Parts: sequence; C-alpha cells; structure tokens
Amino acid sequence: MSRVAERDRRHVWHPYTQHALAAAPVPIARAEGAYLYRDDGAPIFDAISSWWVTLHGHAHPAIAAAIARQAATLEQVIFAGFTHEPGAELAAALVGVLPHGLERVFFSDDGSTAVEVALKLALQYWHNRGERRPLIAALEHAYHGDTFGAMAASDRGVFTEPFAGQLFQVERLPDPGFDREQMLRALDRLLDERGRDLAAVIVEPLLLGAGGMRVYATEILSAIRERTQAAGVLLIVDEVLTGFGRTGPVFACEHARVEPDIVCLSKGLTGGFLPLGATAVREEIFAAFFGADRRRTFFHGHSYTANPIACAAALASLRLLDEASTRARHEIQCAHEQELAKLGSHRAVRNSRVLGTMAAFDIEGDGAGYLNPVGIELASFALERGVLLRPLGNVVYLLPPYCSTRDDLARAYDVVRQFLERTPA
Repeated sequence: MSRVAERDRRHVWHPYTQHALAAAPVPIARAEGAYLYRDDGAPIFDAISSWWVTLHGHAHPAIAAAIARQAATLEQVIFAGFTHEPGAELAAALVGVLPHGLERVFFSDDGSTAVEVALKLALQYWHNRGERRPLIAALEHAYHGDTFGAMAASDRGVFTEPFAGQLFQVERLPDPGFDREQMLRALDRLLDERGRDLAAVIVEPLLLGAGGMRVYATEILSAIRERTQAAGVLLIVDEVLTGFGRTGPVFACEHARVEPDIVCLSKGLTGGFLPLGATAVREEIFAAFFGADRRRTFFHGHSYTANPIACAAALASLRLLDEASTRARHEIQCAHEQELAKLGSHRAVRNSRVLGTMAAFDIEGDGAGYLNPVGIELASFALERGVLLRPLGNVVYLLPPYCSTRDDLARAYDVVRQFLERTPA
C-alpha cells in the first residue's frame, strides 16, 4: 500500500461513500485533458468530468497560467468593503453571457451555497417589500445540493431522510418529464390557490441531474416561466450542472429562450479548477435590498467570497467557450447519439436520452433508485478497464470534458457494452 493510500485509509472521510463496503480509493497523481493518471501511470478516461466540473479538460494550460499569475499578485482579500479586478471583471463577463436582465452577481463557494443564496434572496426580497411569502415550490426528483436550504428544495429521499424534521416544507410539483400536463395543472392550481404565499419556484432547466438525469421539454420550461411571470412569482433556475455549455448552448435556459429572475451557477464556472459559486439576479431584486435602512441588507457572506484566484480561473474558462468549444460539444452530442443508437438494442437498456454533452440510459433490472447495486458494479467494472463512471443507481450517464474525442467515447461505450453483456436482463 502506498503512503498516500495508507494515510487516506487512516484519516480521510470521503463523500457519498460507505467506507465499510467501498473499495479503497484510487490514488491519482496527475491529470491532463480528458484523462486522470494513477500513481503507477495508468490512464483513466474521465467520462463524468470529475463530478461534472471539468469543462475544457484537466490541467488546461490557459486556466493554469491564469491561476499562477493571480496567485503571485493577489491571492485573497475580504470582499466586504473591498473589490478586485478578477471579481469585478468576472461579474461583468457573466452578465454579458447570461440571459437578458440578470445584472447583479453575488459570489459564494459552490453549487449548494449558490442555491442557498438564491432561496434567501427570494424570501427576503418579499420581506423587504413588506409582503409575507414563505412558500417555495420545487420539482419532484429535484436535487439542489446538500446544505439545509438546498436539501429542503430537493426531493425527499435517501440523501435527506436523516434530516427530515429540520427541513422546511416546499410545495412539490410533479416531474415535468413524466407527465407534462399534470405538472402544469399542478402549477396552475398552486398559483391560483397560494400564489400570494409563493416567493419563488426553483427548477433545474431541462435536466434533473442527481435525481436521475431526467430530461424534459423546452416547452415546459417556457410554460413555467410564462406562468410565474404572469403571477408575479420569482423563477429561480439552477444551472449549476447545466451551465457553461453542458446542454449545448452556454446556458440551458437558452433552449427555451427563458429569462429567469435568479440563476445559480457553479461546477463548470472555473472550468473545474477551483470551487466558486455565483447567484445572478435582476436589478429590481437588488433594488429591494438598497436603501438607508440597514435592516434591508442581505446579511450573507463567505470567507472566500469572490476569491481572486478562483475568479481568474473562471475568466480564463469563459474565454475558452468559443467557436471551437461549440464545435467540440456538438461532436460529443453526435457521438453520444450514435453510440446510444447502437447500445439501445440491448435488452437491458431503457429510456436512452441525450442533451448536449450528457447521455444517459436506465438499466432494466432490480428496480430503480440510487441504492440499486448495479451502479456500483458498473463503476468498478469500468474502472478496472480505465474508464471513470459513477452511475446514479441504475441510471448510467456520460458527461465528458469537451476535449474528449470520438475514440475516447467509443471506448467508454464499449466498456458499458461489455458490462451489459455479462449482466442478465
């Protein structure tokens, strides 16, 4: 056992890991492009972008250089009462690419905190306007993060069960990918009966990620926006997963030409190099916090808010979302479609779907759900063959870095195919 592995075994507690059952974690010595490299030099194709964060590839030289320059200039400063070039420039750059009307950016640490900020802003917005609107609505099968507000907005399940008594209640709307009309009827009924209590509706646009990579139609997202806007209810769009090109355009909202009131960002924001979250809002929301009364202040912050090094990484990553990146993302989508077309004839494959650089399907078998052991079995099988996959129970997905080639993806799908051939339907 290596020194790293031994120290890890003795002292580290890993996320989403049952240590009594899990295999020993794999020491990674370096990474480049679409590949991770074990400490013995063996390559692993990162087919899930290391939990959906790596956009352009590992150790991308442009982002690495931007980080090095910033680290040698200004590594950190309190963002209350101070500002700096990377933070101000990043806020302006985000406003330049976000849907129209989102003019103010509040920085935080990650996806969960970006959602926490959004929920708190929505609730306090109405409070500052003198209205009591305590209700949040969210989708069935939603996942918005692991902090308490984000858990409350997320669907109830194995992730949230131990904390059920501490989570505030939300109005749960049906999964829009399962029954469109049922979902819209439920939203109409909610707006009609409790619209004056409703502060905001929060949705993952077009793709419910950790809830099972569930895809729904652009028309539904448009209808949600039309209804909330007509009712005067805020729409929060969680683009933590879907942002920065994952679904094709820079933001998933663009598929439906939706202009929300609040957007949550993280994951790919820095190209996968450093943690950073951002919550962007319309100017009228910011205006509700502006005034001579200090009690109207948004009393929220993080020690590393707008960390200059992370902001520099994000600026460098944004510059890489160019025409070449657009073509690369299209090539990945085409590769997914071709490979899934071949895989779809297998007796165990159900509900194949592709959205931009994301491809997914369900494995038929011993029931759906995150705890279905087939996901762990496939992950182990793939890792032995040099491919990183992390299925959501029986939901298999690929979400590779944009530098991935057709050969990379063909190899990953071949590993999945090998696994399915040894697995009874």
